[in-house]
Amino acid sequence: MDFAYSPKVEELRARVQRFMDDHIVPANPEWLRETEKGVYPPAIVEHLKEKAKEEGLWNLFLPGLKDDEPGTRLTNLEYAPLAEIMGRIFWASEVFNCNAPDTGNMELLHMFADAAQYETYLKPLLNGECRSSFSMTEPDVASSDATNIQTTILRDGDDYVINGRKWFITGAADPRCRFTIVLGVSDPSPDADPHNKHSMVIVPMDAKGLTVVRNPAVMHHVAPEGHCELRFDNVRVPAANLLHEEGKGFMLAQARLGPGRIHHCMRSIGQCEVALELACDRALERKAFGKTLSDHGQVAEWIALSRMEIDQARLMVLQAAWKIDQFGNKAARTDVSAIKVVVPRLQTTVLDRAMQIFGSAGLTPDTPLSFLWTWGRALRFIDGPDEVHIRSVARRELKTAKENRGRSIPYLTPPESLHGG
Repeated sequence: MDFAYSPKVEELRARVQRFMDDHIVPANPEWLRETEKGVYPPAIVEHLKEKAKEEGLWNLFLPGLKDDEPGTRLTNLEYAPLAEIMGRIFWASEVFNCNAPDTGNMELLHMFADAAQYETYLKPLLNGECRSSFSMTEPDVASSDATNIQTTILRDGDDYVINGRKWFITGAADPRCRFTIVLGVSDPSPDADPHNKHSMVIVPMDAKGLTVVRNPAVMHHVAPEGHCELRFDNVRVPAANLLHEEGKGFMLAQARLGPGRIHHCMRSIGQCEVALELACDRALERKAFGKTLSDHGQVAEWIALSRMEIDQARLMVLQAAWKIDQFGNKAARTDVSAIKVVVPRLQTTVLDRAMQIFGSAGLTPDTPLSFLWTWGRALRFIDGPDEVHIRSVARRELKTAKENRGRSIPYLTPPESLHGG
């Protein structure tokens, strides 16, 4: 693949960067003040969303957009560098209607919603008129193995009845969250195929029996949009709220996750760039032991390593995005698993170095560094823990080695040649 950005992408990068510089960065203090006071969403967000729409910087992430749908039809590879720029301010993606989990839900509904679901749920999301959430993870099982999921979605006449608990459901505390897409067991029979017994249904947030139990802090940070625990007690929704077909929940989940992981990783790389810029600035102006920090070999090494590692990770993510565009999610699965391990680890490493360069100030809210470190650490769980993705990469590598066994290592010396045999 050609790693150079096309003229189209360069033009969009310049426009998104200009919008960030002119509107979002100046609004960041207000956003922080308002959310600290418990005001969410701050009024400035809706104002900026209208501005982004006017400038044609809207729904940039969705390759399958139709001509009559609002947004810019970009491939995953074209969108990736824009996600990096947005990621520099952690709330900025929503301004462009490119924020998780709405992006994944829009992709899912765009592929599988019927006409009624399109009008009721997808259209308002595409227009930025509401927010949504995605209910998959559960507190009572190791849901990194999704076959463990226990929430039930059972047919009862013209309805589905949902029972179970979910948690770390991003966006569920947002007052604009209109619905959640729930993954659960629709075929509880003992002999059911573990990968074909789950389904997805769309559940309005005001459905009777659905309770937002709490919004737990993540590493002592309470997100205003929420990473909530939800309880479903005999929640009834019409059978028409089934997404696609019964038993296709796993397939839908896989269709949703690939591009979303590209978005997460590129936003993280943007945050790493912020950390490196701050670290360099601090190293150039702060003195210790008679010289600037940048003149100390260890600090210079941290800065060099961060530069190299960020660039390496970016190329890996762009390659994964290119592979999704060219061959589909399934073909890119190993590449996506690899970046999902590499990038969050990169983020905690780069942020840790930057915090060290800042000294105790790096631990305070005076800089975004400690917050961004916690987000990198959380990403090692979000969309699957490291161990699951490492297992996936190892399986693929060993499968290839097994297929090539006997012809892939010609340079090994036969034992008999060592003894003149």
